[in-house]
Amino acid sequence: MTVHEFGKENGDVVVLIHPSAVMWDYFEHVIPLLRDRFHLILPALPGYDETAPDEDYTSVEQIATELAGWLDANGCRQVACLYGCSMGGSVVLRMLADEKVDIQNAVVDGGIMPYRLPWIVTRLIAVRDFLLVCIGRWGGAGLLEKAFSTGEYSEEDLQYVSETLRFMSYRTIWRTFESCNNYRMPAEPQESEARVQYWCAEAERKDRKWDLGYMERMFPEAELVMLEDVGHGGMAPGRPQEFAARIEGLATGGRAAWTTGLGSGR
Repeated sequence: MTVHEFGKENGDVVVLIHPSAVMWDYFEHVIPLLRDRFHLILPALPGYDETAPDEDYTSVEQIATELAGWLDANGCRQVACLYGCSMGGSVVLRMLADEKVDIQNAVVDGGIMPYRLPWIVTRLIAVRDFLLVCIGRWGGAGLLEKAFSTGEYSEEDLQYVSETLRFMSYRTIWRTFESCNNYRMPAEPQESEARVQYWCAEAERKDRKWDLGYMERMFPEAELVMLEDVGHGGMAPGRPQEFAARIEGLATGGRAAWTTGLGSGR
């Protein structure tokens, strides 16, 4: 796993973990807004790293362990804000459960929760997701738009995702969904010392019903942040100024007025 760093001279550490179907440069518009204030750490996850084309995606658990080990080995034992989107959100939850790093604030942006369903059901879901992603790999941006109803994304965005999918191996595609749908988490609710937020696009609130319910059960102190006029994972590339302001507010201890408890926000 390649790790990119910016603003190493700064004290407060902010870690940003990208979602699937994109690479670490998903945060390219955010980096200039945060690098002068924070020590930014952006991992390029296995299978999504053009500099390591022979690597495949491993698992949520292994990536969480490897990233925590990297942070510890490089003297970043306290993280002011740990952010992950979708697939990256799964890694954030696993790192919170592992408690190998002192995480002060955590953001799970549209994160994928483990299904905890019968084995055959989870595999059927993984097969469905695998085939949908392969449609984008085979058919390009036009077919990707039809398969995922991605009307909120620009043609340039869809072309970028299509090119990333062609770079990804079939093993990476399969492991991404199989692992994100089934990664291991403790059975009991978590009493995390971190301030935890779950960001959810208003447009996908129904689709995230399971994820919101899981967060409410497992992280009862977590806060819900509803995002208006944005699609899944659209904050960093589409509204980088607001994204940076939210992350900076958390990392510096500010309390955002737009948050509510998960229970009252549903």
